[in-house]
Amino acid sequence: MKDLASINLDNMTPAEFEEYLPELFEACGGSISSDPRFANFFQEHPNCAALVRDLETIAEQAKSLFEPVGDPSDAVWTNIASKLKDENVGNNEDQ
Repeated sequence: MKDLASINLDNMTPAEFEEYLPELFEACGGSISSDPRFANFFQEHPNCAALVRDLETIAEQAKSLFEPVGDPSDAVWTNIASKLKDENVGNNEDQ
């Protein structure tokens, strides 16, 4: 891991920013675009700002893939119960 305390945002190049980007995302909790420390850098380097916004959007979308939508419907539970019942009947016939 790179030493984030030594970052000089006033003199950082876009290439250096991209090198630090994984650590910055981790240190900032995945939200760099709203961090005021980067406002001047993003103003001077709009491509870096766009990259960060894109990565933040991708990260948010990826998180939503793992969030449950809600409880399964009653039909799902009925189907599971039916399958379990069928398996139990089949197992009892084998004995």
